[in-house]
Amino acid sequence: MNIASFAPLAVVLPILGAALTFMLIRHSRAQQAVSIGLLSLTLLLECLLLAHVWDGGTVAVTIGGWLPPWGIVMVVDQFSSLMLVVSSAVSLAVLVYATGQGMADGDHDAPVSIFHPTYLILVAGVSNAFLSGDLFNLYVGFEILLTASYVLMTLGGTGPRIRAGVTYVVVSVVSSVLFLISIAMVYGATGTVTMADLALKLGELDQGTRTLLHVMLLVAFGIKAAVFPLSFWLPDSYPTAPAPVTAVFAGLLTKVGVYAMVRTETLLFPGDSLNTPLMVAALLTMVVGILGALAQSDIKRLLSFTLVSHIGYMVFGLAMSSVAGLGAAVFYVAHHITIQTSLFLVTGLIERRGGSSSVDRLGGLAKLSPLLALLFFIPGMNLAGIPPFSGFLGKVGLMQAGIELGTPLAYALVIGGVLTSLLTLLAVARVWNRAFWRRPSDAEHPDPVLLAEPDEDAQADGQVQGEARQDGGARRTGTLLTSRTSATRSATLLPRTMVGSTLGLVALGVALTVFAGPLFGLSDRAAEDMLDRTPYIQAVMGGDTVVPPVRTAGGGQ
Repeated sequence: MNIASFAPLAVVLPILGAALTFMLIRHSRAQQAVSIGLLSLTLLLECLLLAHVWDGGTVAVTIGGWLPPWGIVMVVDQFSSLMLVVSSAVSLAVLVYATGQGMADGDHDAPVSIFHPTYLILVAGVSNAFLSGDLFNLYVGFEILLTASYVLMTLGGTGPRIRAGVTYVVVSVVSSVLFLISIAMVYGATGTVTMADLALKLGELDQGTRTLLHVMLLVAFGIKAAVFPLSFWLPDSYPTAPAPVTAVFAGLLTKVGVYAMVRTETLLFPGDSLNTPLMVAALLTMVVGILGALAQSDIKRLLSFTLVSHIGYMVFGLAMSSVAGLGAAVFYVAHHITIQTSLFLVTGLIERRGGSSSVDRLGGLAKLSPLLALLFFIPGMNLAGIPPFSGFLGKVGLMQAGIELGTPLAYALVIGGVLTSLLTLLAVARVWNRAFWRRPSDAEHPDPVLLAEPDEDAQADGQVQGEARQDGGARRTGTLLTSRTSATRSATLLPRTMVGSTLGLVALGVALTVFAGPLFGLSDRAAEDMLDRTPYIQAVMGGDTVVPPVRTAGGGQ
């Protein structure tokens, strides 16, 4: 039997895991074992799917025997399978990290009864979005992951999390309603929501109707992807959540929006007239995002702004509508999911070890924890695009594609991309110099944990607990307690499970560099198939389907 026929299990297994873990709410160890085990099995299945389509092309799976355009169809191609593997690998690392942090042990950050089931539902929604072959099922995938994200963002019920959650919910509901209205209009105009069928029928509509549908879908996905000026909600929402939740949000949720943009732009609206506005939005997203990052003193907020900024690189690659540009964008999406998640996990370790994520309170972490310094340095340099890391390779691919395009706007984006990369390096270097390199006593508001000598641990412990009470519980005293020896203190504050999962994710980022050649080859083949459209459409609608040529904005071919 074709391994691709098992693709729906990438959605079913996490849902099954959510049900089982909910039944095991009073058995935390069993709950952890089930969630990690089923997510590992899901990752294995997705690796097999990726291997199957690496050179074998696109495969469509119909659900319940109902053929398209009437039934639900899931499509596995090189782009979707790569996103499945990377997202599940990152999700597994974050889940192990969260387990090590004790989020599943009944603390106030993540009650045991809801964290694991909700997390697995989030993974199921992400997988469903990547596999979806019709717009309505894509909408269902978005709603599944967004509903789970509402719960995860407000875990603990603290004031800042509730306020951030309200903003996040309002923005998400607006984008979802806009998406649903767009689906209704698409169905009213064409009589179908199957994307392969839409690729055949949208070309028959007049240009004004096509442009209206195009703009509505683009705005809905732009909000979810945090493309400027629709990105205002993200920096105030993500940093308030627990570290593992923030990490998986930063790595995955915006990339699902980017994935949806890529699918609709290449499959439904190829050759349309919105590439120029997309390029402008990409440039503004890069520049405005990184300027916002430079103004931050909190590492989580800084990373949230860099997250927005680097979405601009992906939109740049998409807007060029070339194999080189789209291939580089596909590679950069996989790179950014891994690196951005790694940095948020490291920030959680910094907060746990140093007592804060504000660089005004940090110093001397390189001496206090050399491994933590290394874990921040590698993905930080990767994000900034320092050679020979994958961030550098992805950006070079985008710059080369922009130069090949040769338009004034493309050159402006190349310059903007280089400037953004340099400013990202500046932002990361400032965090390194202030949090890791300088002496703790040089910090503007040094934390007692960092200033304490080994024989002063008991006194520092009392100071930290007192400060935590004064902060209204903003920092957990359990993560700041010191012990009689620095070695014991380090082991207490940085559990090996947390460090190990972060180290594994950092290693995955390095692996993207080591295997950049094959991954770029896969990305280019994925880009060719998406721009050609024929493999996708024929996989869904049948091998004898005639794919019409791309119609330009002016009505030509």
